[in-house]
Amino acid sequence: MGVGGKFWDLLKPYARSEGFDHLRDKRVAVDLSFWIVQHETAIKNHTRTPHLRLTFFRTINLFSKDLQFGAFPVFVVDGTPSPLKAQARIARFYRASIDCSSLPVPEEGVSVERNRAFLKCVQDCVELLELFGMPVLKAKGEAEALCAQLNSEGHVDACITADSDAFLFGAKCVIKSIRPNSKEPFECYYISDIEAGLGLKRKHLIAISLLVGNDHDLSGVQGIGLDTALQFVQNFSEDEILNILHDIGNKDTPQRQDDLKYTDDATACSNESSPKTKTSHCSFCGHPGSKRAHFKFSCEFCNNGDIEGCIKKSVGFKCNCSHCDKNRKEKEQKRYENWWIKVCNKINMESNFPNDEIVEMYLCDNHGHFTAKADPSISWRCPKTEMLVDFLIFHQHWEPSYIRQKVIPMLSTIYLREMATTPVKTLLYGQYEFHSIHRVKTRYGYPSYVVKWKKAACQLGGATYTVPDEECDPRQELMEANELFDLLDEFNSPQILDDDGCWFLLTDENMELVHSAFPEEVDRFLLEKESRELKRRKTSSLRSEGSNGKLESPKSKGVQPSITEFYRSSKVQNQGKSGEDLAKNASSQGGGTSKEKRKVSSANLSKSARRRLLF
Repeated sequence: MGVGGKFWDLLKPYARSEGFDHLRDKRVAVDLSFWIVQHETAIKNHTRTPHLRLTFFRTINLFSKDLQFGAFPVFVVDGTPSPLKAQARIARFYRASIDCSSLPVPEEGVSVERNRAFLKCVQDCVELLELFGMPVLKAKGEAEALCAQLNSEGHVDACITADSDAFLFGAKCVIKSIRPNSKEPFECYYISDIEAGLGLKRKHLIAISLLVGNDHDLSGVQGIGLDTALQFVQNFSEDEILNILHDIGNKDTPQRQDDLKYTDDATACSNESSPKTKTSHCSFCGHPGSKRAHFKFSCEFCNNGDIEGCIKKSVGFKCNCSHCDKNRKEKEQKRYENWWIKVCNKINMESNFPNDEIVEMYLCDNHGHFTAKADPSISWRCPKTEMLVDFLIFHQHWEPSYIRQKVIPMLSTIYLREMATTPVKTLLYGQYEFHSIHRVKTRYGYPSYVVKWKKAACQLGGATYTVPDEECDPRQELMEANELFDLLDEFNSPQILDDDGCWFLLTDENMELVHSAFPEEVDRFLLEKESRELKRRKTSSLRSEGSNGKLESPKSKGVQPSITEFYRSSKVQNQGKSGEDLAKNASSQGGGTSKEKRKVSSANLSKSARRRLLF
């Protein structure tokens, strides 16, 4: 929801599409309520507890760096809704069935509670996020208000919400939607772009929401749409727009200084030409004067020295003489005055406009349970993996191996971050040790390293012991999953590699993070890659040189001669053989007939001559 009147369509031309690395190592505030309901309708009939499934996979995708986003999410949940929001929610629910005037009005200081089933979903997601180690903040009122406050005060770099009210609360960057299967997954809106494109600042947006409606006042001003509201607020600066609305709401119709000056100019022009007379125009050329006067001689506007008489006016012709120009300005002024009076009259008809309580709520900068200048306690902890497994087994009925498989990318990101800051030799998930870099992988134009993790000996307390193969086989541990992959997850699961009887876990990791954690391994991998490349080039060059040498040798049996060479050589050989045969026949037969002698002599003749002798 948010501002009414298709407000997002107004901002759509100023949206930016950002790539995967836009939120890498940045803090981002997430409106958890929006996240839960965004795609719940699409999959609620196909999976158990869709709110937990979406929260589980999206948290891993948002936090992990393996070709995902690598951000630090801060989740924000709604607090107690204001009485205005509760009344608007009731009106929205019953708007199509009964008269809104008969709806119950929440008492002052008491809010109608949210849907209990939805609150239960939010509580389940909060419990899941706390097991992930994610920070969760509770707002006093609306979650998007606290997200915007965190963004405006610099605690986070962006907000993830589809509620356009975030701009009214002071947000600087809002991510409306995420498309994981795209090169540019983020649809971002910056208040700086909106200000540069539309000339609208925070108070302008608040004024538009008061005119067209918002979450706290659904109707707004009757008869005023988004285009009219935009045209209205663009006439005033940010400092005066709310005061102008208060003046109009108090039945005082203000007039802009520019309009007064424009009206005075028009009045002066009209006084100069008083008494007001209508100037005749030629029906043929459209310029001042009569058609009879323009019949013999062209007027001063059409006189070009070559053509006698006036030129016929074109379709849609408008005269630019001073009289017509003055009339047009007067009409435009009159039209604008009528529009202005009509808008002001519509605003005057609204009672208690503008609502000061709504304005103060939007301009307030204290939406969390901490002071505006204090730094909220935002910290990220390591996931409680085994408790997380138990939680999802109970709620989702997933296999433990399936859960551990999906959590591995998040654990590997945490492990690499810790190794980059404090390089202490530890194991990933207590079971896997960094082995090497397998290869470079590119997805959507973003390269990453495929890291090999070797299954280490299992640990129990302070002792280390070896487990039999059938008990610690990672293929059996990671591949037992009885639930199909959902496209909405957009998730890359770790792969299993069997190399000479040793099992390795393959994960996609950010190249910079791997280099920070294991610089020596990265340098070794790059040197090996470079040596392999040089060896490949050397081999290919030797092969090309060998093939060229064979082509240059004339006695090579494996080279096919050209057509000209082939037929020339065979022709000479055939002619030589036929000449030898004929000579032998002549010598053996002695004095043959003259006909036979001609055959012998004809062997040395040309082909055309022999053809003529045959006939």
